[in-house]
Parts: sequence; C-alpha cells; structure tokens
Amino acid sequence: MSLRSLLIGLWILIVLSAAATGFLFVSFYRETASVQAGRAQDRLVSACRGIADRYAFFASGWRGPGTGRTDDELRRQLTNLVQLALARSPEIEGGIWRESEGSLAYAFPTYEGTGPKTDLPAAELATIGEVNAATATAGKPATVERRGRSQILLLHACPLGGPTDATLTGWTMTRIAAGVGPAYDRLMTGFAVLALTVLGSALWLGWLLVAWSRRIARLEADLAAGHDADLPRLAPTGLPELDRLVHALNASGERLSDARRRATSAERLAAVGRLVAGVAHEVRNPVAAMRLKAENALAAGDAQRRTAALGFILEQIARLDRLLRDLLTMSQPREPRAETVDLARFLAGIIAAFGDRAAAVSVKLIDWLGADAATGEPPRFDAGEIGRIVENLVGNALRHTPAGGSVELTAARRGENLVIAVRDDGPGVPAEIRERLFEPFVTGHPEGTGLGLAIAREIAGVNRATLRLLPSDRGAHFEIELPWHHRPS
Repeated sequence: MSLRSLLIGLWILIVLSAAATGFLFVSFYRETASVQAGRAQDRLVSACRGIADRYAFFASGWRGPGTGRTDDELRRQLTNLVQLALARSPEIEGGIWRESEGSLAYAFPTYEGTGPKTDLPAAELATIGEVNAATATAGKPATVERRGRSQILLLHACPLGGPTDATLTGWTMTRIAAGVGPAYDRLMTGFAVLALTVLGSALWLGWLLVAWSRRIARLEADLAAGHDADLPRLAPTGLPELDRLVHALNASGERLSDARRRATSAERLAAVGRLVAGVAHEVRNPVAAMRLKAENALAAGDAQRRTAALGFILEQIARLDRLLRDLLTMSQPREPRAETVDLARFLAGIIAAFGDRAAAVSVKLIDWLGADAATGEPPRFDAGEIGRIVENLVGNALRHTPAGGSVELTAARRGENLVIAVRDDGPGVPAEIRERLFEPFVTGHPEGTGLGLAIAREIAGVNRATLRLLPSDRGAHFEIELPWHHRPS
C-alpha cells in the first residue's frame, strides 16, 4: 500500500471520527434540551398549582353573583390573582380560562419588555384553548409540548374547581430557546473546535501529500535522468525520513559503481586476453603454414613447387587481410545510411547470392515475406549493413545444413518493428558455446574465424537492431529485430 493511500485513509478516519463526535455533541445537546424541558415542566406545574391555590383561597369568600361584584371587577381581581401567583416564576405566563368564554384573566409578571404584557399570545391561543379544554373535559391536569427549530413551547393546565363553574381551569406557559443558552454555546464551541481540527488535519495532510509527491517526483526524475548504468547522485529532499532513503540510495550507488568498475575492468582484461589469444591463434597458423611452404619450396629447388608455394602464401595473406578487415569493422563501425527498402527484392537478392552455393551442397533455399510486411509503407534501414548480417547468418546456415535440408529466410512485421529470421535444418548450436556465441573467436566450425557473429552483433547494435538466437526444436534459429523506420540517433 502506498504512502498516499495511507495518508488518505488517515484523513478519512479523521473525518469519520469527527462525524461521530459531532453526532455525540448533537445527541448530548438534545438530551440537555430534554432535561431543560423537564425542569421547565416542573416549574409550570408548580406555577399552575400556585394559581389553583390562590384561586381556592379567593373563591372561599365568594358567595356568588349576589355579592355585588361586576364582571369587569371579577376579571380584574382574577388578573391580580394570576400576577401574584406567577410573580416568582421567571419566564412563565399564564391565566384563568373558562371553556364557554375563553380567557378570564392573563398575566406575565416577569415579562422583560418595555412594559407589562396584558395581551394573550395570538400565535399560541389555539394551543392554549386545546390544553384547557382537555383539562376541563378530563378533570385532571394536562401538558402540551411543541418543539420547533428555535424553541420548545410548554403549556400546562390544571382544574380550579370553582364553586359556581367546574369548567374553570388555570394554565401556565413558557418557552425554551433551543438555539441559545449555555448548552447551545457549548455545542457551537464543540463544533467550532471540531471543524478547526478537521480542517487543520485536512490542510496538513494535503500539504504532506503534496510535499511528499513533489519530492518523490523529483527523485524519480533524477533517477530517470541517469544515462549510464550507474545510479545518479540524488540531492537531499529536506524531509528526514525521505533523506534516509536518499542517503541509502547514494551509498548503494557508490558501492554499485565501484563494483561495476572493478567488474568492467576485469571483463575488459578478460576480453582483451581472449581477443589477443584469438588473434595470435589466427595469425600464427597462416604464418606457420607460409613458413613451412617457403622452406619446402626453397629446399626442393623446383619451379613448379615454388609457384604453388607462392600461391598458397598469397591465399594465407588474403586470409590475414580478411582477419584484419574484420577486426577493424568491430572497432570502427560506420554510421547507418537508412533508405527505403523493397523487402521482396532484398530477400530475393540474398537468395540469388547464395543460390549456386546452396545447389552445390544440395540445400534448398526458401524465402517468405509476411503479408503485413509486403503491404503498406515499405521499411527504412541500412540495406547494406543489415544485408551483411543476413548474409553471414545464411552462410553459416548453409555451412551447417546437411544435403537434402533447407534454409529458410523470412521477413515479417511485428508491431513497429521488422523481424528477419534465418532457420536451418542443421544440428544447431552446441550447448557449450551457446552462451558465448557472439563473442570474438567463438565458433563451432573448424575453419571459421569466430568473428562473423561478433561483427554481426556489433553492426546490429549500431543500426538499433537486436540479433538473438532463439530456442528451436531443429537446427539453429536466428532473428534480427529492428525498427520499421530507422531514425538517426
């Protein structure tokens, strides 16, 4: 799992934790509001009981209409009664209610407005009538709770049991603000801290992600910028954890460079040793043969033998010349000269060049051009140099193929590359030289110099081609793969 995934997972965990904490805050706040509502209800019940007690005392001296009290005077006295009953009940309003007439008295002695409040609250008038009607009908107290977004409305009614009218009820009402108060302040403070925590964590993790991504991208670019086999020297990133990895990579790169230099030096010495031994062997044999021929010709004194000896010496000189030319080709390859090539004519030319030789050893030459290579835009490559590789492969195949066998030369397109293959019916490449087949002076033929395949691979490398030996159930199977359109370096 990547570091980015881990940090994103951590941020998601923080968000989920914040959501759970916020839910707990809201639940706690709601429980707090419910507790406030319960306390307010107890105060309403107590206030309504106070109205009922004062009304009972007031009604004990009342003898009915004959007492001389007018209706207005009665209402005024009842209002004073309610004011006295609610004077010590903050934020509670109430009154006396008769089902047939409605409100007989109303008071809100603790109202914090500019003056005393004498009008019934119009918005809650219907609810007040309902709770009083329920109490008058049942003959027992009733409570109504209405929850809104910003407040909780509580109403309580209790029967008064008047001597002249059993439908008289007292009622009390209060409001609990849901959006204000200490509990709401604590809730908002908690949400603010939570929001700052989540936002701060998100910003910090985002900065961390960007910082790490930029530094890792820079390390990737520095590593990709190295054009050789050695690791490039990486600059510190400024992050201690990442710099430990940078220091470890730099130390590993230095050790790898030292080991590579030592290995390269050893390989070069070994290669030079093999090359010198091969050259010495290839030169010593012709020189020894020429010396022997010359000594025999001089000792015999026969003109015919001298002429034959000179002819043999010239052949050996030509052999040495070819050896030197091949060595120069390996050390000084020429730059490719790409041209548009007709593949059918290219293959036919190679087949024609080896036709007589194949007929002499009774070997059949077969050429085949793939349909995807025969149509469309022709390829571009150095036909002379690539042809030289193919001729070397075909010549080797004819040398190792027994009479009655065949040598196949094919060309096909593989994606954006051209693939030329040579396959024969010979015994195949011996296992003991398969790993070193493309090294100088490694050959499976007694008369070969061992430079042909080494030169072929050098030419292939210059032409951005790959020369490889493929596994085969019969004979040897070589393949040259090069870009369909060769472009200069």
